[in-house]
Amino acid sequence: MDADWDELSRQLLPPPGGQSVPTPVTALAFDTAQELLWAGNGYGRVTSFYGNNLQRYTSFRAHPPSEGAVHQLLFNEKGIIALGARGVHMSIRRGPPAWPHLTDEDMKDLRCMSFTSKATSEILVAGLQDTMFVIDVNKGEIVKRIPTTDHYIKMKKSRYICAATSNGHVHILDPVKFNVIHKWRAHSAFINDMDVQQDFVVTCGTSLKQPAASYMLDPFVMVFDLKNLSTMPPIPFPPLAAYVRMHPRMLTTGIVASQGGQIHVVDLLNPNTSNVRQANVVGSLLTGIEIAPSGEAIALMDTECYMHLWGSPSKCHFVELPQPTEWPDDEIPLPQIDWKENTPLSSIGMPYYRETLASALPTTFISDVGAPPPKISHNDLAHLTKASFGFYGPNNRNTHRNQAEDTRSADKTTLAIRAPKFLSEKARDAAKLSNSTTAPDGQVDKVADVLGTAELESLKPEVPPMYQSVEIQFSKYGVDDFDFGFYNQTHYAGLENHIANSYANSLLQVLHFTPLVRNLALQHAATDCLSEKCLLCELGYLSDMLQKTEGSSCHASNLLKCLSIHPSASRLGLLEEDSRQGSLTKMMQQLARFLLQTMADDYRTKSPTPSAMEQILATSAFTTITCLNCRNETSRTGPSYVTNLTYPLNKGRGGRAPKTTFSQVLKTSVEGEPVFRGWCVRCNRYQSLQTTKTIQAVPSVLALNVPMAESRDAELDQRMLWATPGWLPEEIGVIVDNGSFFCYQGEDLKLHLQRGVHNIQVYSLIGLSVNIESGLPQRAHPGALSPVSVDPGSPHKPHLVAMVNVAHAEPSPPGESQWHLFNDFSVKQVSTAEALTFNTRWKMPSMLVYQLKSANNQLDTEWVKNIDTSVLHTDFKPNAKNHPYRTLDPLTERPGPETTAALDTEFVLAKQSEVEMKSDGIREVIRPNFHALARVSLVRGSGEDEGLSFIDDWIQVKEPVIDYLHKHSGILPGDLDPRTSNHCLVSLKVAYKRLWVLLNLGCKFIGHGLRGDFRVINIQVPKAQIIDTIDLFYQKNYRRKLSLKFLAWYLLKEGIQVDTHDSIEDARIALKLYKKYLEFEDAGITKKMLSEIYRAGDNVGWKPPGSSTGIEQQVAVQRSTTPISQVDGPSTPVRKGVGIGLAGQGSLTPSWSAGGSGGFTPGKKL
Repeated sequence: MDADWDELSRQLLPPPGGQSVPTPVTALAFDTAQELLWAGNGYGRVTSFYGNNLQRYTSFRAHPPSEGAVHQLLFNEKGIIALGARGVHMSIRRGPPAWPHLTDEDMKDLRCMSFTSKATSEILVAGLQDTMFVIDVNKGEIVKRIPTTDHYIKMKKSRYICAATSNGHVHILDPVKFNVIHKWRAHSAFINDMDVQQDFVVTCGTSLKQPAASYMLDPFVMVFDLKNLSTMPPIPFPPLAAYVRMHPRMLTTGIVASQGGQIHVVDLLNPNTSNVRQANVVGSLLTGIEIAPSGEAIALMDTECYMHLWGSPSKCHFVELPQPTEWPDDEIPLPQIDWKENTPLSSIGMPYYRETLASALPTTFISDVGAPPPKISHNDLAHLTKASFGFYGPNNRNTHRNQAEDTRSADKTTLAIRAPKFLSEKARDAAKLSNSTTAPDGQVDKVADVLGTAELESLKPEVPPMYQSVEIQFSKYGVDDFDFGFYNQTHYAGLENHIANSYANSLLQVLHFTPLVRNLALQHAATDCLSEKCLLCELGYLSDMLQKTEGSSCHASNLLKCLSIHPSASRLGLLEEDSRQGSLTKMMQQLARFLLQTMADDYRTKSPTPSAMEQILATSAFTTITCLNCRNETSRTGPSYVTNLTYPLNKGRGGRAPKTTFSQVLKTSVEGEPVFRGWCVRCNRYQSLQTTKTIQAVPSVLALNVPMAESRDAELDQRMLWATPGWLPEEIGVIVDNGSFFCYQGEDLKLHLQRGVHNIQVYSLIGLSVNIESGLPQRAHPGALSPVSVDPGSPHKPHLVAMVNVAHAEPSPPGESQWHLFNDFSVKQVSTAEALTFNTRWKMPSMLVYQLKSANNQLDTEWVKNIDTSVLHTDFKPNAKNHPYRTLDPLTERPGPETTAALDTEFVLAKQSEVEMKSDGIREVIRPNFHALARVSLVRGSGEDEGLSFIDDWIQVKEPVIDYLHKHSGILPGDLDPRTSNHCLVSLKVAYKRLWVLLNLGCKFIGHGLRGDFRVINIQVPKAQIIDTIDLFYQKNYRRKLSLKFLAWYLLKEGIQVDTHDSIEDARIALKLYKKYLEFEDAGITKKMLSEIYRAGDNVGWKPPGSSTGIEQQVAVQRSTTPISQVDGPSTPVRKGVGIGLAGQGSLTPSWSAGGSGGFTPGKKL
């Protein structure tokens, strides 16, 4: 290590997904042939970096995320070999695999590998298991299996193969026969790192320190002589040796590093001399070190997921004679063609040809090819037997053996919902219809008209339309143009599914319609909680929004975003982008357990009675774990928020299972005595353990997961059980007596209620999440405005729906069950039989929720009266100068139903739209642009401070910003970064809660184009609380809505939005326009003025003339300090009396008003 060595580059290992956090480096290695540094992460992904600047080169998934981390990397001339826990993967350096992913049933926990005596054409693979494998790298095949009693964690090759065991030994293996030649006890506990070079083996390890019984790194490096198979004197390293590497060209030189980043270059034969360096890892710890084959660079990795490259700035190469790295070819630009509408196509030209073009196919040449294979029922699959040639089983179908079936016509007759027309197309059709005498075409306007049928849909062999997955179609006007009303004719809101992790929609709907959960969520949301990670608050906001929507659609983007940034969500596999569950049902069941536990933790932070949540959700039990070998018992107490249903395994006479009821399954599940493998402290090994529970109390809400068995036979039995008519009861009775749990249903429940001997608690079925597993999806022609038939050849997308008895969540009991199907944004009322009937092929429950019957219809409305308003009076940057706002005075400015507030927001682009270009030239929008809230401004609308802003929140956006949209938003790079911003930056939670508090206090919002603002904010405001100037100044016969800029120019003689937008200025303009509208109304000239406005707009092209002259030149760029001046507009009579905004002036709580517009939002008119 020369004197000028220093850190040359530092690179963060990219995260596994767009919304995931970075993961630590688990494997790091320099390429032996090219100037590349390779790194593996905990999700099985391998990434390479080129040169001293660590420029990103390639990235590919070497192992499925379920196999865990990449443990080791090796290189040969053909590519890179990556080792996972249950497989070996080899790819060429550009990323594509060299051979299929190699795995085997005996590969259970692989940890290390090494080349053998056959150079780089063969490797030896081992791990914490009883089998080693010899793999031919050229063929990608296992050529030998070697049983072993030793478990290895690290492996390096010199003249021998040196393998480190899990108990601190180093085994010297013969590279040909792979037998142990010599054993060396290097450390008393375990080996942390090891390296070899020619005749030397060096190790770093730990020892078990007493009396704390903790592991501590040893302050020395152990050295072993391979030539003489003897131990050499250890090398002292006072900072505690954690990692060691031998220099590839200096045979007796080693590099030793501590976890704190201190690096020593030592000589094995002269340990008293060393060269010391300190790596810049303040606040983190080193997790590994690697040295380049040339010896001119070293790489470090730390706990903050960074890689540090050290070397000499004057000379730093990874290999001595590097091979050229292959880069993608530069794209050759296509020649520019002067294309106009009148350009003849013949001028473009075509290549010369003498034969008929292949594209000139005769019409008789086109025919159907192939037909889909017949579908095999789940019952047939469950009874198959494996053989050498495949599987065989009994013919349970209504056909002969090998009989051909017309599957094409069967698929074409499958019924599906036709996609609705876009709202813009319906408006055009309505306009055309009003001008003609032609009868309408009979287009279906309600999805209920398609789904109406007398028989039970759940009994059909294929998924009927009402259960099929639904998708939002996007026109050029965005999501606002989609007709959600086509799918929902009820007054209950659905949830949109075009956002990430929307698989949770069914669970959120069930929780929303559970009164006790909804009450606690709203009560907590009404407190002063401002935690960004509080999922209970988000559930309260969502429940309030679903309640206020009354039949429209909502989206749970705020709650799901909060879920995605939660530190435990990714680790538990709750996010779609990095889930290891492989099943939506398993993800949803894991989410239910996590969500209820987290909400209980959130509730404790603010509630004066933290046990209230546990009384509602948690089953309190005393659990005893017994070892079936030594009968040793351990006990523990703790709450359980979700119970997994377990089914009895005993068989009756003749091998047939006795009749099982749901109440018996629930009793077995709650008390349960499952046997599992676990560690017994007395036997000091893994043994079969049995758990028994003594139930102390049951909650008011029972959340039950419905997992399916792993084996086919057991799963089929469970499916048949659920498919039994009437098996799932709407009511159950529960008795807890002396630690035992008793459950009753049907006639038994009625009998216990009549006797009244025991204190029995009756529970009602609130709802359930249902897994829809097979069938055909709904799909529309891309970009087409008119509906078309579904493509029958498309595979079905498995998804989750909710079945909810909404009668239990009504303010007053309706007297009968009211079951509804919530299929994302498609909502339909169904019968009780339809809701509780299941199908073994495609409809199975995933989760159930029961609630105490006495708590049904007990909806709390007192939270609105107790809502905490301190967030409205808090200045989150009180010491800043030149504030463009002044917060509300808690004594004199208390918002209420008579209050109006002018609102405007600004957004930034967080995710670009996904557009697919079809072969016919039609552009289909797969996903629209995703905007993130960046600024919220509210302005007082009346009183002495009318027009003065009281909120001007700049939101700290945590997702990557694609475009700040400065021309439309006024936001500059750095404005939303707390390190560089001069504005009052707050979290999205704070900005949202301020609006939510104002909303529930009854305030009215004034603005221009508020519909788009509220959609991106993700808040539902009743129409009675919206005053939108874009609708006030609108004439239907023109079918054009006027921009704020034009209205300000014409009515107020003010120029705005010259260089950029300012939300405070736009809010004030909207407020002035509203005041002007009230003057028109008072004078009775509104219609006349609207006609004049539209005539003027038509004359100037709907834009203020002279964008760079006249009045617009007089507008200052710094808009937040625009003086509140009364500018005379068109002459109108003086309005008698005081407007709505001044009602109650002079009292201790004067009302005020504010307004907003502008912001770059979907559907907004700029």
